[in-house]
Amino acid sequence: MLSKALLRLGGGAARHPWRVIAAWLIAATLAVLAAIAFGGRTADSMTAPGLDSQRAAELIERAGTGQEGMTAQVVVTPLDGGATFFDQGSARTALTRLETEVKRLPHVLGTSDPAGALDAPGDSAVRGGLVSADGRIAVVRVQYPDQSRLSAEDLDALVELGDRLRAELPLRIEMGGNLFYAFSDPDGGVSELIGLVAAAAILFLAFGSLVAAALPIGMAVFGLTVGVATMTVLAGVTDVPTFAPVLGSMVGLGVGIDYALFVLARHREYLALGLDPHEAAGRAVATAGRPVVFAGGTVVVSILGLAVANVPFMTVGGLAVSIVVLTMVVASVTLLPAFLGAAGARLARTGRIGRIGRALHAGKPGRLAGRRDTVAGAAPAAGWRRWIGHVSRHPVPYAVGAAGLLLTATLPVLGLRVGLPDDGSQPHDRTQRRAYDLVAEGFGPGTNGPLVIAADPAGDPGVLDRLVGAVAADPGIASVAPTHIDQATGIATLVVFPTTSPQDKATADTIARLRTGVLPTAIGHGPARAHVGGATASLSDVGQRTSQRLPVLVATVLAMSFLLLMLVFRSILVPLKAVLLNLLSIGAAYGIMVAVFQWGWGGSLIGLEATVPIVSFIPMFLFAILFGLSMDYEVFLLSRVREEYLRTGDNGKAIVEGVSGTARIITSAALIMVAVFLSFAVADDPSTKMFGLGLATAIFIDATVVRMVLVPATMTLLGRTNWWLPRWLDRMLPRGPVGTDGADADTDTDANTDTDTDTDAESTGETPRPWPVDH
Repeated sequence: MLSKALLRLGGGAARHPWRVIAAWLIAATLAVLAAIAFGGRTADSMTAPGLDSQRAAELIERAGTGQEGMTAQVVVTPLDGGATFFDQGSARTALTRLETEVKRLPHVLGTSDPAGALDAPGDSAVRGGLVSADGRIAVVRVQYPDQSRLSAEDLDALVELGDRLRAELPLRIEMGGNLFYAFSDPDGGVSELIGLVAAAAILFLAFGSLVAAALPIGMAVFGLTVGVATMTVLAGVTDVPTFAPVLGSMVGLGVGIDYALFVLARHREYLALGLDPHEAAGRAVATAGRPVVFAGGTVVVSILGLAVANVPFMTVGGLAVSIVVLTMVVASVTLLPAFLGAAGARLARTGRIGRIGRALHAGKPGRLAGRRDTVAGAAPAAGWRRWIGHVSRHPVPYAVGAAGLLLTATLPVLGLRVGLPDDGSQPHDRTQRRAYDLVAEGFGPGTNGPLVIAADPAGDPGVLDRLVGAVAADPGIASVAPTHIDQATGIATLVVFPTTSPQDKATADTIARLRTGVLPTAIGHGPARAHVGGATASLSDVGQRTSQRLPVLVATVLAMSFLLLMLVFRSILVPLKAVLLNLLSIGAAYGIMVAVFQWGWGGSLIGLEATVPIVSFIPMFLFAILFGLSMDYEVFLLSRVREEYLRTGDNGKAIVEGVSGTARIITSAALIMVAVFLSFAVADDPSTKMFGLGLATAIFIDATVVRMVLVPATMTLLGRTNWWLPRWLDRMLPRGPVGTDGADADTDTDANTDTDTDTDAESTGETPRPWPVDH
């Protein structure tokens, strides 16, 4: 059984700690060496099969124009602040040299010619797209092949050229484009360090020991090293999105320290009972390790469920994050008990629990009647017991008030708008933001997000003229560049510039209008076809697909969570309540994200410089991760409540003792996660901010409003029906070791009399009997 396997694994690691630590050192070294030798850098590929933008890319690739590849833009203006124009001698010479140098870079297929455009002042379609009307801002557009033939070295080469030319030319040079989006290094580093320091402080306050605080941090660092290095190796095989290392670090640190906290707390309880450190470590892994394996497995399965979106970069990103979580689970049941064994008795604590433990082992259990809560788990603090008792005595106002609060926080979700923040949301100290602002100033905001229309006339010579005229007449289009026609295939490409910025909702509306009205009308009912592509259209399409598939993921995860909790707690209403409350807390987190990022409420507190839409794939990622993370709190708390109920048969007492008995450990674990996640909310990238704030908000709400108010209030209102399960369903459900502290009997090799009593007392009519007590 799982408990016995974890008992042997944890006990063996504790008895031979240096062997296990050495094995992890070797594994970490090999993982890092493999990452250096075979790893790749992260890259974003915002494509998915079946999308209209993907069909446009396929047409462009077939034509061989090169416009299906990556692009960059170099935006320049004279350093003298506008006294010089590009049609003057020195400025034009500098612009020509810049273009020549850029064209020589590796893998560059071609560049635009703003210096040449100066000779055609009457052609606004040409000059207006390359040199501003006032002659002070010029754009060199750089065309690269598709992403599969590029690497981060191409971005490095462009950036290094810009740094060199800034010192040699009288120009202000800024750069942007989707080459930066695809290959820029993600945020991290400082955020991870801040998260580790905050977690260490909370652990020290929780345990009052530097050694106890250091062990979870050390385990998390080991696990993160192996997990992220493995992710880097994966990036050498396929495109791992740039957000994956940041999200993996964020979630990995949170769950790793969280899981270590559960095991360490149980280990110290066993030490206080007088057990040998090796045996205490083994039993801690066997008892607290079960929820860790269960919760970690749920997180992994939930994140892998992102494959339902049918968006490759999300599937790979979910796989990469799952690798880090899985590594943390393995470290929790192998490396951590090795640390515990090496620390020995230094982790033992004295005081009331220690005295009770010595009394037990002195053969005086009678003196401990009614004190089992203190021995089996963390002693419920009087303050927590009073609070939970107060809530249980007034369940209706607290249930209504807390639910109303969360529903109110959820209301902004009605205004949720998904998209992808453009470079206009970057900090001002980044060249991408400065390039964006210059382009918007000189050419209009839509120039930062051109659309590429690919058309196959299919032998109809009049299609292209009708197409260009119809597109140019659309109110959302500012200008249309000259049509490029491939002579071999007849496929035409039109670069069009919207009137609005890439992240503006009006741009998405323009794309939809082109596809549903403008293009079909211009093409007619013949065999010709046309598709809207380009980076802006691709990002819009991915956002729509994730929004469409989110309900499928939600339904799948909810159903899976309900079934797992029903198996663990042999109840219908408890898992149903848990699923609904989790859904409510996640909805509130979504609402707060909308208020901060879309409405700007408190955005300055996390360094948000402008309002932005919610990144299209983040709601789906957050739901998968949060439902998995909430499982460990759910199992930990409800296990204790059910244990007390089976012991006493008193629903009210079980709620008070169970919730208050787990309040301290849940609060400490939640504080650690919130601290880690908030450390990422102050990063520069808006996507990282959204992940950090969304996860921190949801965990905070889950551990406070939900666990400490709604759970006791609703369970009090439901009464004994909490544990109702029809007899026919009870007979059908399989029984196993998954779940609760009551399965501790599996680890009691010296006692066989108290077997697992995981039967439903109400369905059998028997008086509830206590689950076994640790000996």
